[in-house]
Amino acid sequence: MTSIDYEISDKDKLKLVITGKLDAEATGNLWPQVFRKIDEINPQMLSVDAVGIEYCDGAGIALLLELKHKQEQNNRQFLTIGLKSEFEQLMTLFDPGKLSKSDKERASFVRFAENVGKATFKLLQDLKSQVSFTGELFVKLLSTLVHPGSLRWRDTFLIAEKSGADAIGITALLGFLIGLILAFQSAVAMRTFGAEIYVADLVVLSLFRELGPLLTAFVLAARSGSAFAAEIGTMKVNEEIDALTTMGLDRVKFLVIPRVLAATFVTPLLTMFNNLFGLIGCGLVMISIGFSPVTFMNQIQQAASLTDLFSGLVKTFVFGALIAGIGCLRGLRTGTGASAVGDSATRAVVASIIAIVIADGIFAVVYFIVGI
Repeated sequence: MTSIDYEISDKDKLKLVITGKLDAEATGNLWPQVFRKIDEINPQMLSVDAVGIEYCDGAGIALLLELKHKQEQNNRQFLTIGLKSEFEQLMTLFDPGKLSKSDKERASFVRFAENVGKATFKLLQDLKSQVSFTGELFVKLLSTLVHPGSLRWRDTFLIAEKSGADAIGITALLGFLIGLILAFQSAVAMRTFGAEIYVADLVVLSLFRELGPLLTAFVLAARSGSAFAAEIGTMKVNEEIDALTTMGLDRVKFLVIPRVLAATFVTPLLTMFNNLFGLIGCGLVMISIGFSPVTFMNQIQQAASLTDLFSGLVKTFVFGALIAGIGCLRGLRTGTGASAVGDSATRAVVASIIAIVIADGIFAVVYFIVGI
């Protein structure tokens, strides 16, 4: 049975006499009443008579340490009397020393400045790693193009099959639905002016110049970019990349170059399928509102030229390289822990989409200056 007595010798002196076992259960019962008593008396000198303490575990030590720190923070005195040597050792072992001020006591501006500084430093570190990785990738890609025999061709074709051929179904379906929906919505608006025939112009130009490349790149980022990050991230977590380095194999040439080349060259092909099925969807809408297939074909031939088609396809080479490069970089920078691979895949998709949109904006400005 644990008991506690309070002895008030002077107005500003309080003595706690604790007897029995100071275990987790007893400490939980004593904790609130002890601190209520201390707050009520607010003693200048607090002493704990521990002669009668038979047993004390981590919870009991925590109570004693909290009493000590409370007195120290208020610039008051604290003393333990008769505490057994083994319990003294526990107090020395668990005592964290002088406690720093909690976040609540610190100025909000200081916390804000620290958070901004940490975020900025992390951003600069990430930017440095991206620049370093880009330079290394560019140099080794040139080396591979000069010496094509050093490329792992079998793995490159296998990755191209997974990223390209296996993605034709979802890419074609997405293109068909986008063409269908875009044509239908445009036809509703154009009917007001009796200009339904120009729906074909709108859809074909949108697909060739913007929607086809962008939608294909988004699908590739979500499907293949995340897969690249997850595959390499799993290898990083399992220390397989360290094993490659130990064997004298270059991780960029061995893992990154095949993925970058495969993604770069399959993206234009997927974009062609996207454009084709988008036009098929548009054609179904045009036929359903009364236009013949020949009229639809003639209209899209007059509306779009090879310049429109190739201006969109040129973008896809850059989009594919960005998707593969970012996915591989995030995989190589995977941390440790169960959620690290998932975090890398998420970052790869988000970063790829942002990079694609920025690159598309740059292309738009360049095309405008050039007059395309």
